[in-house]
Amino acid sequence: MDATDADIADAGEDIDAVLDALSATVIADRELLETVLLGVLARGHVLLEDVPGTGKTLIARSVARTLGLSFSRVQFTPDLLPADVTGTHVYNEGTGEFEFSPGPVFANVVLADEINRAPPKTQAALLEAMEERQVTADGETHDLPEPFFVLATQNPVEMAGTFELPEAQIDRFLVKTAIGYPDEAGETELLRRRADRDRRSPTAEEVLSAESVRALQNVPESIRVEEDLIEYMVALARATRERSECDVGVSPRGTQRLFEATRVRAVLSGREYVTPEDVKRVARPVLAHRLVLTPDAAVEGVDKRSVIDDVLDGVAVPTV
Repeated sequence: MDATDADIADAGEDIDAVLDALSATVIADRELLETVLLGVLARGHVLLEDVPGTGKTLIARSVARTLGLSFSRVQFTPDLLPADVTGTHVYNEGTGEFEFSPGPVFANVVLADEINRAPPKTQAALLEAMEERQVTADGETHDLPEPFFVLATQNPVEMAGTFELPEAQIDRFLVKTAIGYPDEAGETELLRRRADRDRRSPTAEEVLSAESVRALQNVPESIRVEEDLIEYMVALARATRERSECDVGVSPRGTQRLFEATRVRAVLSGREYVTPEDVKRVARPVLAHRLVLTPDAAVEGVDKRSVIDDVLDGVAVPTV
């Protein structure tokens, strides 16, 4: 069943209200905020790779509050254990039994701060949570709250003492993006806020609820995608596997995530159908981080995003 104009209009009003509330709180490009929301609405996860001090934590906290969702923050460190993320069983003296004590991953929005500072075993503890939306501890499976969304950050300029994310985990993120430095007006506004100590930590307005977010996540499921656009997305993914710069191209999971992201992009644009422009707008943040460059390309500093741009230029665009 296709989405109705009323469904799209209602979803658009909710999304605009959320974006307005976020824009009043955080100093960031609206396109970035849309990308983060795209991850939430597509039931995916977002990886932010940026230098310290650009507001990654504030964005994650503000997104949670604006959507009316619970929030937790995990500071990843080299000595962090998997149980520190997922939770563990503790002994209850009253009952004489071991009971499961949930870890910080049991929240709607989880900020995994500097995820590449934790060892691989701890990083892997997030894999089941991100993909299956559940945690298994001592043979018991515990469902995570719905909606569930991981916003992970990593620092690209300070790699000492870090553990590079394995490709299997990077592929779990729907999108990878960066905040970047604010423009001059934004940085000036940042100092104005700092000058007024009462406004040092702006608080986002609560716009939606967990129930409303779950309803919004269902809207893209009924967005119409024509057959030639499906073939277009497959052609883009397959083209990345034939690039000389790439050892590994976009996986079939990546093709599915591209499909899901384009439908959300259509909702964000107020349409009940997907266009080629929707595909192009989400291609870089959804596909680029899934590429594995050849050693030669990596040494030459080839930008994965430029590879995706070349692919977009080389694949024929359908007429819709």
